[in-house]
Amino acid sequence: MNFSRRQFLRTSATMSALSAVSAVGGLSLTGTARAADAITVQYGGSAWLGHYPAYLAMKTGALAAAGINQQWQSFGTSSARMSAVLSGGIDIACTGIVSALALMARGSKHFSIVAIPDSFSRVEGLLVRDSVRSIQDLKGKKVGVTFASSSHLLVLDLLGSAGLSNDVTLLNVPAPELPGAIQSGQIDAAAVWAPQFNRIRAMSGMKVLADDTQFSLHKKYGVTPGPDVLIVRNAWAEKNVDTVRKYLSVYFEASQMLRTKPEEAARSLIALTGMSALDQIEAIKDAEWYSLEQQTQLLKSPGNYVDGLQRLAEMLVTYKQIDKAPAVRQWVNTSYL
Repeated sequence: MNFSRRQFLRTSATMSALSAVSAVGGLSLTGTARAADAITVQYGGSAWLGHYPAYLAMKTGALAAAGINQQWQSFGTSSARMSAVLSGGIDIACTGIVSALALMARGSKHFSIVAIPDSFSRVEGLLVRDSVRSIQDLKGKKVGVTFASSSHLLVLDLLGSAGLSNDVTLLNVPAPELPGAIQSGQIDAAAVWAPQFNRIRAMSGMKVLADDTQFSLHKKYGVTPGPDVLIVRNAWAEKNVDTVRKYLSVYFEASQMLRTKPEEAARSLIALTGMSALDQIEAIKDAEWYSLEQQTQLLKSPGNYVDGLQRLAEMLVTYKQIDKAPAVRQWVNTSYL
């Protein structure tokens, strides 16, 4: 396979947090109400759906009512977000586990996985032109994807299973630039997540060839190529145990709103994502929003989901995305639930 401008995880995971924030303009948002004695929490987010609960809890004032002043910092990649966690700039974040696994493989103990927010198997995938009918039709074509991402691993898995690992050119394109690359004809296909997934799917002549349900680990373990995990920075969390528990309680109340009142939730989220009302509601409904009560089972070790995360780490080694597979269970902490 021809990799252009290859960026391994071990390189991107060490990016400067300050540079990452500067690149996206250092966006900072606060809750609508702030108690004088509120505890400030630095949250690392983006427009990706994994951040919906944190954003909703902030915008509805639920976190402020609980005495938590959430400061929102937006990052373009999970790697940049995790770099900010390591540097002490972020306390809580939802992140794709691929970047977290890269740091685990290097032995970093700066963070712990405390919850699994969602499953997004239907809002990430490989989008192609209507003329492409199967994976085999991609032979000799250019596929745009953000390297060191869940979509990257999905493409590697799909191409490997089809015996096309050396017959398709992968181009490293940042997710926000993929819609433009498709429209200009620079690439023949794109693999990406929402909201860019929704935007490309809506283009004339484009369709979804495969989504995360076709990922080889999904059927047995329910694990997507880069499932979202909610992490805390250990140095901060260990000093603020009650705040973490309170945060999780409010966070999963927001998740319940996403499950039961998607139209109401969408009205707040449009400002974050820039989606149309209909697309925003669809994105919410296409994801599965886990509850606080489900977390103990999901994070049980040994258990099916954590076992799936371990298999995922091993797959990343196979595709040379990380050097070794960490023991994922060592980074799981259920004491805050």
